[in-house]
Amino acid sequence: MHFSYVNPTKIQFGQGQISSIKDLIPQSEKVLVMYGGGSIKKNGVYQQVSDALSEHQWIEFSGVEPNPTAEQLQQAILLCKEENVDFIVAVGGGSVIDGAKYVAAAACYDGDGWDILLGKHAIQKAIPIAAVLTLPATGSESNSGSVITKASTKDKLPFMHPLVQPQFAVMDPGVMKTLPERQLVNGLVDAWVHVCEQYLTTAAGNMVQDGYAETLLKNLLVLGRDYANHDNDQWRENLMWTANQALNGLIGAGATQDWATHMIGHELTALYHVDHARSLAIVQPSLLRNQALNKESKLKQMGKNVFGFADSDTLVSDTIDAIEAFYISLSVPVKLTEHSSTKAQAIDDIVNQLEKHGMVALGESQAITLDVTRKILEEAVA
Repeated sequence: MHFSYVNPTKIQFGQGQISSIKDLIPQSEKVLVMYGGGSIKKNGVYQQVSDALSEHQWIEFSGVEPNPTAEQLQQAILLCKEENVDFIVAVGGGSVIDGAKYVAAAACYDGDGWDILLGKHAIQKAIPIAAVLTLPATGSESNSGSVITKASTKDKLPFMHPLVQPQFAVMDPGVMKTLPERQLVNGLVDAWVHVCEQYLTTAAGNMVQDGYAETLLKNLLVLGRDYANHDNDQWRENLMWTANQALNGLIGAGATQDWATHMIGHELTALYHVDHARSLAIVQPSLLRNQALNKESKLKQMGKNVFGFADSDTLVSDTIDAIEAFYISLSVPVKLTEHSSTKAQAIDDIVNQLEKHGMVALGESQAITLDVTRKILEEAVA
C-alpha cells in the first residue's frame, strides 16, 4: 500500500445538528444557500437553515436539478459574482452538492466554467462550501468530486479538486423521514456501487480497506433486506453514515479503483435521463459478468465474506447473480428500457458518447475498450 489520505470535512452528525451552522460560518461572510426543487420548504429543513443563518447576511439559489446542468448553474455563478458571495451552503443530496462545487470553482474563474470539466482550466481558487445533506447516496458531502451535465451536448463529466471539498457537512438523519421511497432505494444502490468500484478490483491484500468495504456492503445488504421496516431512526442513521463512508476516500486509499460502471452509467443518464443509481444497476451486473475472469479473486472474496457463500466452482457467477438479485429485490431495473430507438442504435449512441469523452479504456486495468463496452451493453440494453 502506498497512499496519502486526509479528509478535512468536519461532520456534524445527528438530529438537530442543522442549528450548528451558525457557529461554523463567520458572521462577516455573505452566504449563498443553494437547494433543489423546494422539498426542503415542506419538511422544515429550509426553516432550520434560515434560523441558523438568522444573524448572517444570506441569499438563495433554488431549483438545482437532479444531474445539475452547467447551463442552469451559470445563473448561480453570475449571482456569486454579482453579490460577492463568500461562502456557499448546499442543502440537498449529491446533485445540489455537486452543483455547489462547480459554482464555487467557476465563480472564481473569468472563462467558461465548463472548461474545468474539459481540463482546459486548472482550479486555482474556489468559494468555500459546506453541505446540509438531505439525501444519503453519493458521499459528495465529504469528498472533492463532482459530476456535471452539459444539456446542450448531452455530456456528463466529473472533476475533482481539494478546493471544492466541503469544509463541514451536517448529516441529520431526521430529514430523511419525508424522502420518496425511490430516492431512498437509489441511495442504497448508489452507495453499494461506490463500494464495489473500490473493492471489486485487484486483490492487493489491503486488509483494512477490504474489511471495511465488506462491512459497508453487509450493512447495505441488511438495510436492503429490511427495507420494509425502513421508517425508523436507526435504519435512517445507518444508511446515512454508511453512504458517507462508502465514498469519503478511506476504502479507496491504496486500492486500484475501477469506476467503469460509473463512466458508462453517466452516458445513460445524459442520453436517456435514467436516475444515476439506476444507471449503475443496469450496467454493473453485465460488466461484472464480462470481467469475471479479471475480477475472479475479489468476486470470490465478496461471495464468501459478504453473501456468506461457500467456496464452489460457481462462486463467481453466484456472487454476480446475488448482486443482481439485490437490485431486483429493491425493484430496481437491471436492463435499460428508457431508450426510444432500437437496441443497436442505443448501443451505438452510448459507445459514441464514450468515445467522444475519451472513455476508451476503462476499469482498474483499462481492459474495457469500446469493443468490450459494446459486449457489456448487448446484455445491459433491453
